[in-house]
Amino acid sequence: MGSPNGPASYAAAGVDVEAGERAVEALRPYAEKANRPEVLGGIGGFAGLFAPRLGRYREPVLAASTDGVGTKVAVAQAVDKHDTIGLDLVAMVVDDLVVCGAEPLFLQDYIAVGKVVPEQIATIVSGIAEGCRQAGCALLGGETAEHPGLMAQGSYDLSATGVGIVDADAVLRPERVRPGDVLVAMSASGLHANGYSLARHVLLDIGRMALHGHVEEFVRTVAHITGGGLARNLERVLPPGVEAVVERGSWTPAPVFGLIATRGRVERAEMEKTFNMGVGMVAVLPPDDVDRALAVLTARHVPSWVLGSVRRVAEPPPVDAPPGSRVHLMGDHPRF
Repeated sequence: MGSPNGPASYAAAGVDVEAGERAVEALRPYAEKANRPEVLGGIGGFAGLFAPRLGRYREPVLAASTDGVGTKVAVAQAVDKHDTIGLDLVAMVVDDLVVCGAEPLFLQDYIAVGKVVPEQIATIVSGIAEGCRQAGCALLGGETAEHPGLMAQGSYDLSATGVGIVDADAVLRPERVRPGDVLVAMSASGLHANGYSLARHVLLDIGRMALHGHVEEFVRTVAHITGGGLARNLERVLPPGVEAVVERGSWTPAPVFGLIATRGRVERAEMEKTFNMGVGMVAVLPPDDVDRALAVLTARHVPSWVLGSVRRVAEPPPVDAPPGSRVHLMGDHPRF
């Protein structure tokens, strides 16, 4: 396609290959910190190479998860802070591996941008690499794609895929759950990466608020509380014939949830199917192991508490029962 101002080029069309190469060099030091002995070579190849130590497993099963951070990207862009959103990305992917009982092995990221700014890419990847380091997995590579004309300059989106491994007989499955089991909740540090469309609408559009303000082996199975809220995600790890009873009075959601509910006049049912309400994960375990589990979590500085219990279903739910109907949220939250 010709140009009245001279010959056409990829750069003139908005794609700066050299900037992409500079971005790779800028992020390399961060990526190299998120490593494991099984990684062969470094970043820069066409594919990441990983030599798993399969001898440690009797019947190894690979677990894979892909996720993004949704519209939380809009918040990062609005405050021009890009060094922590990668932590959220890793958490969303790795937590879905962990709840299967899998050890996270490696992660690959995908960053789409309107215009490559090497310093910004490096900052984003620094957070991804730190998340991988905390999770004990390797950042095995990734892709940065420049999409001029499709995305505005300064905008970006990111996603990642992670792979883990677990022995077949150690996979955490709903079939392991028994009536009488206890639900142990692990606290969420905030909204995490779910419900930000509603949160931004209420706090920024309706409330006109400023963005810079503050507002293991004995486990049967684990639920990661993401999109869909506590009831729907907890039901995913329950086998047929049982239901869960959750006591709202066992914890107080962080003030941000009350703020959203009040400012947006959001009904409780909508809040509870959109946000985690302060519960990051729920472990299901036998009653005799509850104290040991709480002690382990306390030693690792993870706030946790008994959330409820599992009981046998008196009668099967109707075929057209809505998602989450086998999880009963009882009582009220204190001071919410």
